[in-house]
Order: sequence, then C-alpha cells, then structure tokens
Amino acid sequence: MKKIVVLFWGKAGNVERAARKVYAMFNADETDIFDVDSFDVSTIENYKLIIWGGSTIGAESWLDTKANNEWNRFFRNIEHFDLSGKYIAFFGLGDQVLYPEHFVDGLGVFKEEAEKVNGKIIGQWPADGYKFSDSDGLADGRFFGLALDLDNQDELTGERIKKWTDQLKAASGL
Repeated sequence: MKKIVVLFWGKAGNVERAARKVYAMFNADETDIFDVDSFDVSTIENYKLIIWGGSTIGAESWLDTKANNEWNRFFRNIEHFDLSGKYIAFFGLGDQVLYPEHFVDGLGVFKEEAEKVNGKIIGQWPADGYKFSDSDGLADGRFFGLALDLDNQDELTGERIKKWTDQLKAASGL
C-alpha cells in the first residue's frame, strides 16, 4: 500500500494541473493521485500523508455551490473516520485580482474538515508575496496550506510547490 495520496477536485483544469505537479514531487512508488469522485474513501486510513487540493468556489460558501462540488460528498463520507496519527495538508487555488476578498477561502474549509476527523494538519504557508484583501484560509499571517494563483503568479507555482512539498516531507518523515 502506498503512503501518500493526493486528492483533488475539480478535474481537467488548474486544480488538476497543480495536483499533478504536487504528485510529481513525491516518489510515484509511494504515492497515489485521485480526483475525489474516483477515490475509495474506505482506503483513507491506509495513507500516512493525505493531501487535499481544490479551488475557491464562486460562492460565499461551499455549501452554496452546486451539488457537483464533490468535496461536499467526500467530507460527508469521511466524517466517521478517525484520522489521528495521519498527516493532512492542503493546497488551494485562488485569484488575488478578481477575488481578493475570498482568496483561497477553500483552505479554511479544508482545515475545518480535517479537524473534524482529527488529522494532524501540516503545510501552513506564509502569506508574504500575495496581494489580497481577505481570506478564510488564513490566520496569523499564514495560510492553512499552500496558496496558489495560477492566473496571476503562475511563474511562482513550481518553486512554491517544491518548497511546500519539501516541508511536507520533513514534517511527515516521508
């Protein structure tokens, strides 16, 4: 069984592109990658490091989004698991220019859901180098996970992913 899983939603866009870059930073023999719709949640306890990736949805709250937001279904399906002893990290995509008041808000949702299943959250990321007005994915100058803006700072994405995944490897011992 592999030790790491990268889970993402939505498919076939910037989120999947970022997820594949994150996946490429780990040993393929130890890492799986799935969109959350294809992932068998009954296997989640088999992984030591669980990485979630998504975007800020075009709504005030993920609960306000359409039913095709697979994260909502995923979170309901894992809520009976106890992931104590498992590391959970997140990356989130946002647009600092068009949506500066909701930049990577999805990281806040990820944090809340990881806490519900007792996961050990790792991978906080500094807010330095970003220009936005508000984020539910931020506290004390640090994002709850890696913040990516592929629309306005794509040239920084590769370097940010590399530094972040190195941080995850050190924190998880993988």
